Amino acid sequence: MGQRGGADGPGRGGRRPGPRLNGSRATLREWAFVRTLPFLLLIVGIVYDVSTPSEFTAAPLYTAAPLIAAPFYSLLNTVLTGAAASAAVLLLHYRHSSTGHVESVTELLTVVTVAVFAVVINRVVRRGNDRLATARSIAEAAQRAVLPEPDARIGGLDIAARYEAAQADAFIGGDLYAVQDTPHGVRLIVGDVRGKGMGAVAAVAVVIGAFREAAEQETTLEAVAQRLERALAREGTRRDGLDAFEGFTTAVLAEIGHGDGRVRLINRGHPEPLLLRGDGRLCVLSPTEPALPLGMGSLGAWPDRADETEFPPGAMLLLYTDGLSEARNEAGEFYDPATRLGGRIFPGRRGPQALLATLTQEVRWHTGGGATDDLAMLAVRRPAAGDPDTGPGTAAEICPETGRDRHAE
Repeated sequence: MGQRGGADGPGRGGRRPGPRLNGSRATLREWAFVRTLPFLLLIVGIVYDVSTPSEFTAAPLYTAAPLIAAPFYSLLNTVLTGAAASAAVLLLHYRHSSTGHVESVTELLTVVTVAVFAVVINRVVRRGNDRLATARSIAEAAQRAVLPEPDARIGGLDIAARYEAAQADAFIGGDLYAVQDTPHGVRLIVGDVRGKGMGAVAAVAVVIGAFREAAEQETTLEAVAQRLERALAREGTRRDGLDAFEGFTTAVLAEIGHGDGRVRLINRGHPEPLLLRGDGRLCVLSPTEPALPLGMGSLGAWPDRADETEFPPGAMLLLYTDGLSEARNEAGEFYDPATRLGGRIFPGRRGPQALLATLTQEVRWHTGGGATDDLAMLAVRRPAAGDPDTGPGTAAEICPETGRDRHAE
């Protein structure tokens, strides 16, 4: 606090915590505190002025109240806060019989001036918020166009997808997913484009467009992968600088045949999918032969070979990007979805949605709400009328298709 006639400047407003897709409870508490802060400042200022001698003043609190209210309150509430601060100063000077003193007049004019500036700040912030809301609506429309939400039921399978952007207020980045019901089975892709920004979004559009066309036309999953390779090669010729040479996309392609109980996978440098059986057993679907990401075909030619795995009723296939498996906590420890999901069951038609909601929440807890990479997940479940209980299961098993230990711990 200062003495009357001092050169105390206006108080400083708090930082506004912008809305975040991965926000925490602490952020909500901070937001609620800042919203009530102008009212608290006025109450504290009045109590201070009433309980102290007249030569002391709470002017800094009265000037801070409308400034803090400006970016958070409506125009009317900002005006009311400024009017309340000015009225409090006037009434307190009247109580002390000092309304005619030069210091008192100066203090009142200071509070009134700051209140007017607060109204101006409020209008500027509101216009900026309107423009931001327009940009968000455009971003949401772009996301729906490039990464539309898949139907909950496609080709007799239960489907769920989720996209979480690491950047606050972002809606789309370099991660991608798509599901297509074709004459050859339900085909899926989850991928991660190298890079950030609009260049990555453009590459996502190319990959998704090429996948949807190839998934309908090509008879084999291997041919679909080669179509994507050629599409990215064409896209690379239109890019400048480093992206012309180092543009690539890690991806997993999957094909689930209509009624054959098998899933075929091609992994091009992407995190390994997980197969969660209905009894809690979990299998990490490692590729038989590692392969380079899509778009790096110029470094060497090799034939794509799909790995086949049993996909029984009640089982669920999880495809994801490294935003899940490389999410770190404060100690630098990665989140390991295979270890976390072993022995857990997500039954019923809503199992895919429950699985993705659980993973999203656990990653937020693991990172403390501070994820640094985008996250895309796709879960597919083969329905079952009633799965037999084959025991509690373990977190890892020997996948019979390869005989290799695909360890999940």
